Amino acid sequence: MSFNGKHITVAGLGVSGVSAARALAGLGARVTVVDGGDSAALRERAVPLEAAGITVRLGDADALPEGTDLVVTSPGWKPDSPLFAAAAAAGVDVVGDVEIAWQLRDETSAPWLAVTGTNGKTTTVQMLASILEAAGLRTAAIGNIGTPIIDVVLGEQQYDVLAVELSSYQLHWAPSLRAHSAAVLNLAPDHLDWHGSMEAYAADKGRIYEGNRIACVYNVEDPATEHLVMEADVEEGCRAIGFTLGAPGPSMVGVVDGLLVDRAFVPDRHKNAQELAEVSDIKPAAPHNIANALAAAALARAFGVEPAAVRAGLRAFRPDAHRIAHVADVDGVAYVDDSKATNTHAAQASLAAYGSIVWIAGGLAKGATFDELVAASAKRLRGAVLIGADRALIREALARHAPDVPVVDLDRTDTGAMAAAVREAARLAGPGDTVLLAPACASMDMFTNYNKRGVAFAEAVRDLAAGPGAQE
Repeated sequence: MSFNGKHITVAGLGVSGVSAARALAGLGARVTVVDGGDSAALRERAVPLEAAGITVRLGDADALPEGTDLVVTSPGWKPDSPLFAAAAAAGVDVVGDVEIAWQLRDETSAPWLAVTGTNGKTTTVQMLASILEAAGLRTAAIGNIGTPIIDVVLGEQQYDVLAVELSSYQLHWAPSLRAHSAAVLNLAPDHLDWHGSMEAYAADKGRIYEGNRIACVYNVEDPATEHLVMEADVEEGCRAIGFTLGAPGPSMVGVVDGLLVDRAFVPDRHKNAQELAEVSDIKPAAPHNIANALAAAALARAFGVEPAAVRAGLRAFRPDAHRIAHVADVDGVAYVDDSKATNTHAAQASLAAYGSIVWIAGGLAKGATFDELVAASAKRLRGAVLIGADRALIREALARHAPDVPVVDLDRTDTGAMAAAVREAARLAGPGDTVLLAPACASMDMFTNYNKRGVAFAEAVRDLAAGPGAQE
């Protein structure tokens, strides 16, 4: 598709918006960037764009610039934004940066192995990239992580295959995407304020399967993901491949006697299986991380990667910070940072990885309820320490479903509350227990982001390990 001479409005002056604006201007488009903010940081970000001939309009993101031929949105902009309503009224299409990147590909471009899901996307894509690299393939983990996707597609670096993380926002605005193979890891209520309903959220996730050529990878333990495969319009011959923490059936990958095994990409899959790796090759070997590894392995195998590379890639992989990261052992108690568990689905997976837990939880609930999470985890809880603006919701769920679990309710939302939470958790914990930060909530009531929250937890644990004097 040619963008030369078109007037394109880019919504948002964030990382993806800047990337899209630069790329489209370089392709000959007349670009206007709009953003509702007007901060000093945004004004500074606008300077090099304006120097490149790009118009930047700050403080007004509602009106559609006159003569706009196409709107390219940053992922977080809601579908009901006034700008998009104005575009619809004018008959102007709205797409995202992923759609632009896809349209800019040519016959020499690398195929995409795409991953989405409520939780585990980044880890799975990074695992996949590690496996592909172990196979000697030129690859990169991109999309919702790393380098902006348009920059990768237009860059000079040549790739054999790309591991692409896609959020529901990005998929919503990418109607022509057609991956080589794709996976939906799981589905749980999230971002419903953006999508409007669980059905709309699931439908946007399911777009990742549309037009797949080789494999649609789904979670056997999450039937909603298989339903999305069944609903997808794929190329003839594309296969449905399941991953499971149990023994796999034909056309699945799974776990048998501590081994990751493949019954999908082997001769006579009804009778044969191929060992891919050992569970111990996965660090950490928590159940949800094993599931991530299985999904990554399935996508790699769909691309023709040999079993030895799957094992080597999983052995080499280490997750990003704040994802079930072991911080320290203090007086026989393990302290684990899973600050990335920002919703109930992620927190439940984290809690399922440990046997006896003092749980640090709370923050911004984003409309979530906690009864199912607490009921599923109650037998594992030795105690709970609650922080953040919406901690009362968790406290009430604990009272209903785990009334015998001791609860400390910290009535403070300042950043220093984390140190107090760790001290209270240490008081409740005994040798063999795990103090687990798995908040099940967003962090912005107390911290800039989940990274800052995890750092505060780790610092508090290190102070605890250093002794009473360090905690003053």
